[in-house]
Amino acid sequence: MQPEQVTLFERVGGRDAVGRIVEAFYRHVEADPVQRAIYPDDLEPGKEKLKLFFEQWMGGEPRYTGLYGHPRLRRRHFPFVIDELAAGRWLRYMRQAMQEEGVREQDLRQVFEALGPLAHHMVNAGQDVPRGAHEQGMRLS
Repeated sequence: MQPEQVTLFERVGGRDAVGRIVEAFYRHVEADPVQRAIYPDDLEPGKEKLKLFFEQWMGGEPRYTGLYGHPRLRRRHFPFVIDELAAGRWLRYMRQAMQEEGVREQDLRQVFEALGPLAHHMVNAGQDVPRGAHEQGMRLS
């Protein structure tokens, strides 16, 4: 029998660490007027969703899916005009937040090998996508 593999979620420090990473990420967003303008006025619902998403994405409990269903990330981001610059800033601020919280370099590599393409997949500026939540038939917050 092989020993159980330790998940990325466990290696970064579990739920508490994910919470601190998300809070640090949002501090960077709030300090950047250009990036902040992309986000809704109330950041709290997004923070909570991001915490749950990362917890699940990193190998923790599937609480995000239990509450919100399949992430459908690109579709859920249609109301927000996201260009390549915004995707790059998102990645930079998330990397900074993870570094501030002591995520090890090998884990950062694993995270950003997946998050890089995912962030660029969210780019929708200049695309004909439904922008209103009512057009999507889903609640965003």
